[in-house]
Amino acid sequence: MPSFINEDFMLSTRTACELYHGCAENMPIIDYHCHLDPMQIAENIQFRDITQLWLIDGKAGDHYKWRAMRANGVDEKYITRGEASSWETFSKWAETMPYLMRNPLYHWSHLELKRVFGIDKILSPKTARDIYEECNAKLATEEFRGQALIRRFNVETVCTTDDPADDLRWHKMIAENPFGTKVLPAWRPDKAMAIENPSAYKEYLKRLGESADKEIDSYADLMEALQKRHDFFASMGCKLSDHGFDTFYADDYKPVEIELIFKKVLLGKAPTFAESRKFRSAFLHDQAVMDANAGWAQQYHVGVIRNNNSKMFSQAGPDTGYDSILDLEMAVAANRFFDRLASEDKLTKTILYCLNPKDNDVIMTTAYNFNDGTVPGKMQFGSGWWFLDQEIGMRRQLDSLSMLGLLSRFVGMLTDSRSFISYPRHEYFRRILCDVIGRDVETGRIPVSEMEDVARMVRDISYFNARNYFDF
Repeated sequence: MPSFINEDFMLSTRTACELYHGCAENMPIIDYHCHLDPMQIAENIQFRDITQLWLIDGKAGDHYKWRAMRANGVDEKYITRGEASSWETFSKWAETMPYLMRNPLYHWSHLELKRVFGIDKILSPKTARDIYEECNAKLATEEFRGQALIRRFNVETVCTTDDPADDLRWHKMIAENPFGTKVLPAWRPDKAMAIENPSAYKEYLKRLGESADKEIDSYADLMEALQKRHDFFASMGCKLSDHGFDTFYADDYKPVEIELIFKKVLLGKAPTFAESRKFRSAFLHDQAVMDANAGWAQQYHVGVIRNNNSKMFSQAGPDTGYDSILDLEMAVAANRFFDRLASEDKLTKTILYCLNPKDNDVIMTTAYNFNDGTVPGKMQFGSGWWFLDQEIGMRRQLDSLSMLGLLSRFVGMLTDSRSFISYPRHEYFRRILCDVIGRDVETGRIPVSEMEDVARMVRDISYFNARNYFDF
């Protein structure tokens, strides 16, 4: 019997195998959206053990795994409370693994064990100690430090996710000490829009103002400070922005209204629901114009409802596994948002991601309303995101993109991860892509006579489209 993670894993036809091994497998990776810590990259981190690398790194970690452990009855002391040893936490993850069959974590974890550590065993309570010790022994060597782990997967470019107030000193350090992978910042201005908590917002404005050397006493000041930081990010190689929010905003507003709302928040008064919507509408529009003027691409992640467990939010904080899919209508606002920008000739290259699979066709058709012939694939329906970056979610995204647009122009996969060893997700995506296309060839939906074009499409989606789109 072949090993679980074998050379034809997830490839169900001969054509799928030929496409993957001949066209996709060895393509470089452009990871244009991730959450790696640039400090850890710059300092070429040596991980203490597999628990730090895989499960818990200080207050951060893999909230995908945390959700699964909780569902399996694992107490929080083994997760975010930090009361257990590394081995105890790892053993709890190993106890959870047999219950994860058909969950993407089962595939991802074993892909990582095989591709990173060369371990061809199924993780379980029986194998946990041997796997733990073998991983830790390898992590103690130079070949398993942070930069080497990135290079192991032939990663050409990484874009981290960075706040406008960040000084980007770690990116500067990386640029001055290159290691073979380009590491660039990406602009994430979400905190500059978060006016709902006036006290926290004013603290953020103070930090932003210090970084921009600008007193921020008005909305105009805010935009001026952000423009200064935007220019600085561009000087550091940034070519890409990213926004994460619940839904699109495109309410009507007047500039004087936005100034009054901003002043109200500075006085410590929370905005009304309508005021918050107007502010977000203005802010997102102005940020998009800024991106267009700079020639950047922009990304929008929509459809998440965050921090739903108030008790655990107070104990563990954000990004700890208590977010879920949001169910809001977005077609009208999204189309209005992009129509405003297109009408002003200020709509730059754009990637849209949705977290609710019911919105796949909405997002896809909205994006394609605004292609203008200036750039191939200018408006993109991005890869399956978060709860959807698993086999069924990826296949659904590929189907929507194929049926309603041009799959051949797709910019492909990204990790969206905080982990240095999540790059097998690109392999996972490429195998699924080749399986989808291979089946179409073998069932006559794509002509065998056009295999040269089919092979080119696979190579383009795996690498070349992203390289040409972002021009890093």
